[in-house]
Amino acid sequence: MNIEKYRLTMQRYVQMLTIRYDIKREYLSLGIPIFAALMIVLMAVLTGHSFVTDDAQGSAPVNDETAAKQAAYEALVAEMEASEAAERGEVVAVEEEEVEPEPEEDKAKDDLDHIMIFAILVALIPYSIDSFLQKRLLQKRELAFSEFLYKLSELMRGGIDPVKGFINLSKTNLGVISSNAQDAASSMVLGKSFDESMHKMSRSMKSRLVARYIDVVVQAAYTGGNVADLLFRTSEDMRAVINIQKEKEANLKQYIVIFYLAQGIIVMLTYILSTSLLPLIQGVGMEMLGGAGLSDINFERGFFHMIILNALFGGLIVGQITEGEIKHGFKHSAILIILSYIACVTLLLPAGVGDSYMLNVVSGNGQELTFGGIPLQQPIVFNVTDMDGNPVAGTFVKMTISPTGVITSSMTEEDGTVAVTPIPGSDAGTYIVTATAGESKGTATIIVYGEGE
Repeated sequence: MNIEKYRLTMQRYVQMLTIRYDIKREYLSLGIPIFAALMIVLMAVLTGHSFVTDDAQGSAPVNDETAAKQAAYEALVAEMEASEAAERGEVVAVEEEEVEPEPEEDKAKDDLDHIMIFAILVALIPYSIDSFLQKRLLQKRELAFSEFLYKLSELMRGGIDPVKGFINLSKTNLGVISSNAQDAASSMVLGKSFDESMHKMSRSMKSRLVARYIDVVVQAAYTGGNVADLLFRTSEDMRAVINIQKEKEANLKQYIVIFYLAQGIIVMLTYILSTSLLPLIQGVGMEMLGGAGLSDINFERGFFHMIILNALFGGLIVGQITEGEIKHGFKHSAILIILSYIACVTLLLPAGVGDSYMLNVVSGNGQELTFGGIPLQQPIVFNVTDMDGNPVAGTFVKMTISPTGVITSSMTEEDGTVAVTPIPGSDAGTYIVTATAGESKGTATIIVYGEGE
């Protein structure tokens, strides 16, 4: 099987299609990945994937407050009836309401955020890699062309005219510009002018720097004079320009480090806010903001979106500052998005469905207060275990209280327990304390009677 024959045949057909339909490289490296990314998102939407809602995160929705209070009240009445029956010597069978678990298939589809991140990476990474490789190839071509001018000047010093010297050089190994030089030499052999062939070489190399110096070479060849010295000085000047460009890019590398560190600082600040300050603010909720409850706002998801968008546009800014073109920032955007996504999944929110735990109230459930706005006498203790019943240590547990109150999130201890002492609101009623770990939750109730009850 002649592999080389098939390779040349395929290359010829690709060249024919490119010339006939003017197919640019970006159509393949950028257009196809963007189309694939859109298809990924479309298929995800059509198959039922959606964004994570407050219900999936375990917070108590405002619309369900009445039902939650009613359920807590019925549980309290049943407990009081059972206590009275026990005093009379009667035995009352207490029915435990079996909570129907949320179907796994529904939970598994609340991951459109993560699918969109994957789609963005699919759209960015191929073009990022291609633009990076093309830039490296362009730099090699510019350096090789400066060497080519030096060799051409040496041949002209020996009395060879530019056209013949060019054709002779094209037969040698010129590195990455060998094919470009051979095409231009073939044009000269077929009768094309030196001017036309050189500009054809310039277009094939796709370098503005090479195009400027080719204009100098063509004008020198037609005006006459000491062309060899002019080409030699042109070669030296081109090398100096290339070195200046490299030095400039090296000096601007520090901005890349600054942007990457800034992205890391943003991630750490949002983590600190999510684990320390926001749980306290969310606990204050409606009391401090005159009816606007913060416990139902998913700050972690908002922070996640902010970090990813900052990574996307921050990478583009890095490319514009350090390399002069936004397209060279796509690779930085892809790297920043990957690192930020890993950090967010690890610190801020679970990926996809997330880990499954079992949360049970150990003590402190159903406490009663005469007045609200004061801490509980006993803490509410939750026990967090994995699906096999083993205690889970060092796991972040998000605490919320509804409708109002103050509460603080915390980490589980070595035995898998986490204790919290919430401060319910001042209004009478039933307060629901929700503990969320991963995609699992547990609840406890507090009864506030208020004055006159």
